[in-house]
Amino acid sequence: MSFVAGLVIGVVVGIGLIVLFVKSENARSMRRSALLTWLNAHLTKIWPYVDQAASELIKANVEPVLEQYRPIILSSLSFSKFTLLHNLQVSLRVSIIEDGGEGITMELEMNWDGNPSIILDIKTRLGVGLPVQVKNLAFTGVFRLIFKPLVPEFPCFGAVSFSLRHKKKMDFTLKVVGGDISAIPGVADALESTIRDAVEDSITWPVRKVIPILPGDYSDLELKPVGTLEVKLVQAQGLTNKDIIGKSDPFAELYIRPLRNRMQTSKVINNDLNPIWNEHFEFVVEDISTQHLTVKLYDDEGLQAAELLGCAQVQLSQLEPGKVKDVWIKLVKDLDIQRDNKDRGKIEDNGDINEVEENKDDLGLRP
Repeated sequence: MSFVAGLVIGVVVGIGLIVLFVKSENARSMRRSALLTWLNAHLTKIWPYVDQAASELIKANVEPVLEQYRPIILSSLSFSKFTLLHNLQVSLRVSIIEDGGEGITMELEMNWDGNPSIILDIKTRLGVGLPVQVKNLAFTGVFRLIFKPLVPEFPCFGAVSFSLRHKKKMDFTLKVVGGDISAIPGVADALESTIRDAVEDSITWPVRKVIPILPGDYSDLELKPVGTLEVKLVQAQGLTNKDIIGKSDPFAELYIRPLRNRMQTSKVINNDLNPIWNEHFEFVVEDISTQHLTVKLYDDEGLQAAELLGCAQVQLSQLEPGKVKDVWIKLVKDLDIQRDNKDRGKIEDNGDINEVEENKDDLGLRP
């Protein structure tokens, strides 16, 4: 316990020195480069020793969300063992961003590849209990730490907020300890979907966990809705035909955050490559500066899995108060790879963002 306490104090002291450094230096470019080189080297060295603290923190935040998204076929779902850093290979890249003198943001780009010791205790509605192991975890993403507000007393910040800023890849496999998970139909797919939803809902930006360092009210740092996006899905043109006989049967999936209870789906337009929907949808907005509306078009295949026709995104930061934007959006195959020369069609939406009462400016959107 004393080792953990010493480690925490050491990390806080180190971060405090970093904050002082960033605030006090005017010629930052060369100094910051040297600082980041030093941070990268030492974070890699100390990473294996933060196993217990990191594992307990993530477990405490993810486990309640797992229960929230627990599949209906299960009567209970919880961790019996959770250790992330077992046989772990991790590489880090650190960048520091100043926030107009109000705070400092540290982003850690992480490539995480290992075999963690994570075991889920699940119990089916039939009373069958199974220990399910999460194996072969591979993760690539960017974690964000926000030190805010900056204060004159040590350690120079009042609270730390942490979040998964960007999840590029998350792969894992599930295995019943001493058995085969495929022996119970539907459990593997339901568990994988639940785990992904739990990560998305518990620590993925704009969700952030606030840890007070000094006494004070830090409620303004917590995640809060800032407005509502009202979208009208109008039409699409020139969609790709995925059917051998007839034409595609397109429908749209829309979301700001990819959570099951936040995603909305349009009606299916049968046998039409130029569908017209004229449907209305509404979404909660938490961070206009970083969030975006995602639209994915699929070809309905009945009992089989729907086939992706194309997708598009609209950055909410492109909106201006009191103005309506009217554009067509070109569909691409992959949102992470925007270089797509193939004509997959285009889609038209229109809508508005209405901000909460603290700021009643309207933002309009017509992608």
